[in-house]
Amino acid sequence: MKLICEGLDLSEAVLKVIKATALKTTNPILEGIKLKAVNDQLILSATDLELSIEKTISADVKIEGECVVPGKFFADFVKKLSNEKIELTLNEQKVLKIKYTDSEGFLQCLNEEEFPLLKQITSPEYFSMKKRDLRDIINKTIFSVAVDDSRPILKGCKFEVTKEELTLIAVDGFRLALVKKPILTTSAEMNFIVPARSLSEISKILDDSEEEVKIFMQRNYIMVDLIDTKVMTRLLNGDFINYQNVIPSKFNTMITVNKQQLEDALERASLLARLDKYNKVVFDIKDKLLTISSTSDIGNITENLTVAVEGKDISIAFNARYFSECMRNIDDEFIKVNFDSPISPFTITSTENKEFLYLILPVRILK
Repeated sequence: MKLICEGLDLSEAVLKVIKATALKTTNPILEGIKLKAVNDQLILSATDLELSIEKTISADVKIEGECVVPGKFFADFVKKLSNEKIELTLNEQKVLKIKYTDSEGFLQCLNEEEFPLLKQITSPEYFSMKKRDLRDIINKTIFSVAVDDSRPILKGCKFEVTKEELTLIAVDGFRLALVKKPILTTSAEMNFIVPARSLSEISKILDDSEEEVKIFMQRNYIMVDLIDTKVMTRLLNGDFINYQNVIPSKFNTMITVNKQQLEDALERASLLARLDKYNKVVFDIKDKLLTISSTSDIGNITENLTVAVEGKDISIAFNARYFSECMRNIDDEFIKVNFDSPISPFTITSTENKEFLYLILPVRILK
């Protein structure tokens, strides 16, 4: 194998695919990045058997071939050569020479025959949407996935694709995030669950453009196709929580409030709440006034906000972090917060549309 490529192209490609290498494994090949020189292209790929990323860059290929380099070292090395032209040459002893300007380095490669074959998805089942919408819906949902292993199925987000929109749902047992975005086309309605780690890496690769991105599904896998970059991930199998039964259908108290004012007041109250085991703050709603309070051994904080109220007075406590994370992912100027009772889940919704719904379980207030 012998080729010449731009250092910046190689560095950017390596930094993308290395996200799919295994961090803790007994199989060293999963820590590697495969380089394949063919035609006028260099194809880089990595996998941990759950997530796979493949990136293609232009290259002047003198001799076609392939090898597997140690991922972390190769990434650290080439990112310092982004301003250079790089020549890669593989000899018969599986040693890769990396030549740049008047300098060179040598790297012992791994056995490419041990590198797993990447899943090839050729299914006609797919849907497409704008890149910015896919990135946005992931970022506004993924923070609510479960992080422990007690219910593995909740460590992913559920995709529900209809003819007109994509709904993404995440649940961790204490809160729920549900966000909707329009799609451009679809071959069929479909449902599947994608691991949160894979979604996080997909989000980082997407840009904020109006360009179309296609997501293909085949049995237990999906592939996000970005032309020169392909991300493949294994899906989670199992029954997702029946989230529709969790969302309340009626409310006794509803408030409309300026989102930024509420977020700022909640952040200040959270300074003390963080010292509490449950990160607890209390909402007291009475006479068009929302009082936010938190208490700890070192003091207390009380914030007052004027809000529009419909329904009964209520006092309810909850984990401040859950609420704050929702606020950071809402772009609306005003939001609605809907309550049923002090011991029932409450929801945060838009005053303008039905694009998002966040649900939080309360914390019991000890009398």
